Amino acid sequence: MKNRFLACPLAAATALALAGCGMLPGGGGQTKTVDIWLMRDSVSEDFLTRFTEAYEEEHDGVDLKVTIQEWTGIGKKVTEAIQGGGGPDVIEVGNTQVAQYADTEKLFDLTLESVRDLGSEDWLPGLAEPGRIGGSQYGIPWYAANRIVIYNKSLFKEAGISEPPADRAEWLADTEKLDRGASQGIYLAGQDWYTLSGFIWEEGGELAVDKGGEWAGALASPAARRGMAFYKELQSLGEGPKNADEQNPPQAEVFARGDVAQLIATPSAVAAILKANPALDGKLGFFPIPGKKAGRPCAVFTGGSDLIIPENAPERGAAIDVVKALAGEKWQTELARSMGYVPNKKGLASVVAGQEATAVMAEGAARGRATPNSPQWANVEADNPIKPYMTAVLQGEDPLRAAQRASAAITDTLAE
Repeated sequence: MKNRFLACPLAAATALALAGCGMLPGGGGQTKTVDIWLMRDSVSEDFLTRFTEAYEEEHDGVDLKVTIQEWTGIGKKVTEAIQGGGGPDVIEVGNTQVAQYADTEKLFDLTLESVRDLGSEDWLPGLAEPGRIGGSQYGIPWYAANRIVIYNKSLFKEAGISEPPADRAEWLADTEKLDRGASQGIYLAGQDWYTLSGFIWEEGGELAVDKGGEWAGALASPAARRGMAFYKELQSLGEGPKNADEQNPPQAEVFARGDVAQLIATPSAVAAILKANPALDGKLGFFPIPGKKAGRPCAVFTGGSDLIIPENAPERGAAIDVVKALAGEKWQTELARSMGYVPNKKGLASVVAGQEATAVMAEGAARGRATPNSPQWANVEADNPIKPYMTAVLQGEDPLRAAQRASAAITDTLAE
């Protein structure tokens, strides 16, 4: 272990610059410092300490300098960094952000490493596809998270439901049974567009399509409208607001009251639920969002992170080795178990088998998708026309007219 860890303990309240204090050069001036940017709360201090110490022990003459970045304003900061000079060498980015950075033509092409060293054929599609631009892999999948169904076991038992539904039809029937008296069958906010995306994909629809290099909104297709119709039917079996998203009010706090049978959320919501109502400890169950076919989960939006290397990385060779380690089986296993993430490969799902909610999430992740792979998609989300579209349909507006209006707005934004 290198002595600088004793001199520079990690602190959650400050950015972590592990090589920035007390670093011993070593190797007769041959030491390479790999500058890594990771995002706030992506890893724990314990994981970061263990990875850095182990990596430096195994790679003589390499020091890792890790800086924790905030999500707010990160797009501008990363864009400036990859277009400038002098680093960083490795950057964690949201999986759906890769396209906008690749559009600058300032990212290093990692296609060779993906195929030769990292087993890309087994990567989760929701992480791999957003990192693949024009046939080249610029983003290396790191970790994933997706929505599952969190349910109240007591309310299921009272309704005579002994096991989770096998498919969408059974799910609707169970939710109708649960939506009675003072209890809600499900709490589903009217503008939860990530959940809607999964229903659209399950029907074979898309949010937007690439037509020969020109992107166009696709919410008006019959398949996409079927996804919205299912959303409306499910949303009616509870008291979720039609004109607000899942943060207004925070849906975990609503579920914590104890009168809501189901919630669609990532497992991270469990902590907020139990904080608001500790009495629910031991009373929560989990299952993948049911699909149209029995035994096959619904398509879901996959969130998470990819790792990129700028073309201007001062220590590109060493950076590639760091990415290989972080994306490899050993540290994927460590990361998934310590942080409750889904590993980047379908074949690694078993490493979280002992963590019930995470294991359910991993089952759903095998059918994960990401938002359209356009460098302008972030602009769509910034002034998201999908949300008012959903509200319009839920409040009774003609679904085709509302979908056409939202699709036109998406098309205009993606053409900017």
